[in-house]
Amino acid sequence: MSAKAASVVQSDPDILGGIPVFVGTRVPVRNLIDYLEAGDDLDDFLDDFPSVSREQAVAALELAHAALVAGARPPR
Repeated sequence: MSAKAASVVQSDPDILGGIPVFVGTRVPVRNLIDYLEAGDDLDDFLDDFPSVSREQAVAALELAHAALVAGARPPR
């Protein structure tokens, strides 16, 4: 895990059985994705999970974007 990822997301067997959560919280990162998939915006998520900072949420989305781009293959 990169240093940036480690400062945003953690996975600890003692916290929700190792599900990736935002550092310093018990909020699964998956919750953010679920909100966005449902059409909710970032502010809705942050209102419902005040222990997650806007910076953490944006950084998690940036990490997800970077992972998707890194794994993409150019068209043939």
